[in-house]
Amino acid sequence: MRKILTVLAALASLSLTNCGYNAIQSEDEQIKANWSEVVNQYQRRADLVPNLVNSVKGFAQQEKDVLLGVTNARAKVGSIQATPEVLNDPAAFQKFQAAQGELSSALSRLLVVTENYPQLKSDALFKDLMSQLEGTENRITVARNRYIKAVQDYNVTIRSFPSNLTAMMFGYKDKPNFSVDNEKEISTAPKVDFNPAPAPSK
Repeated sequence: MRKILTVLAALASLSLTNCGYNAIQSEDEQIKANWSEVVNQYQRRADLVPNLVNSVKGFAQQEKDVLLGVTNARAKVGSIQATPEVLNDPAAFQKFQAAQGELSSALSRLLVVTENYPQLKSDALFKDLMSQLEGTENRITVARNRYIKAVQDYNVTIRSFPSNLTAMMFGYKDKPNFSVDNEKEISTAPKVDFNPAPAPSK
């Protein structure tokens, strides 16, 4: 009897492997892991915003509209629960992506403004914050790319025969992915030139 059960278990395992069930499970878990890293890096960026705003405010308080834009964009990002359930809700995923895009745009506008304040650009705290922000933007790009690749692999698997039949049977559907809109802009970490431009020769 024990031998029969062992054989049945082996056949069931082989069947699940051949039908793509195990591959779907593995790729689904990989997506969740990569998503967690994306969220962590976006959170790291959001955590830098208050100190960055306060640093700029100390030298450029008159730029209140830009500072308020960054603060509001960060608040919108914080209001979205980026749980793994978002990965099964294209509308919620789009909302998350849009909020992060707004924060990226607000930060870009803030960096443009800082170009007008040499004293701010030479401030040690601001330099450190900018270094952290640039590093974080690079990590966001890496995390996003890993997530994009994991979702592509998963979506191909659940569309391919015979795993598509398994996906249909167990209710697995396509996962939403980051759109290519402004992908080049998003993947470029913000840079600030702290070296003053040379004076024009006479």
